[in-house]
Amino acid sequence: MNLRRTLTGRTMITLLLIVHVIALPLFPPESFAATSQEWWLPVLLLVMVVVADVQLILRQTDLSWPWYLISFANGFNILSRIMMVWSHATIPHGETSTFNAPYVILTLISIAISTFMLIYTEWPEVRLGLLKELKTKPSA
Repeated sequence: MNLRRTLTGRTMITLLLIVHVIALPLFPPESFAATSQEWWLPVLLLVMVVVADVQLILRQTDLSWPWYLISFANGFNILSRIMMVWSHATIPHGETSTFNAPYVILTLISIAISTFMLIYTEWPEVRLGLLKELKTKPSA
């Protein structure tokens, strides 16, 4: 079976729109400490994507703005991760530093998922895949 056809089915589109929210708050636990200033950005991006998912999946809107909101959140996630990885790549211990593998690995995973979603949500088959059911429903 064609992979692209599988990925553009309504069920798969819905599943990927829901599951990809994992990439946004994917940070080590210390990033969400009360003293940290990093917690608000992933929360804000997560709220944006949840609002867009509700509009697309539950309200079944045919408007473009939820897709743009998803693209913005994923693009901003990639940019912010790239900017933050340099300062978090090492952990200082006195005069030496150690590589912060969990942070870097989580960052790379998050960037990969967001990159996939940026490309995936631009496929015409994906956007039309959610609308197919709307067009086939009888009008009241």
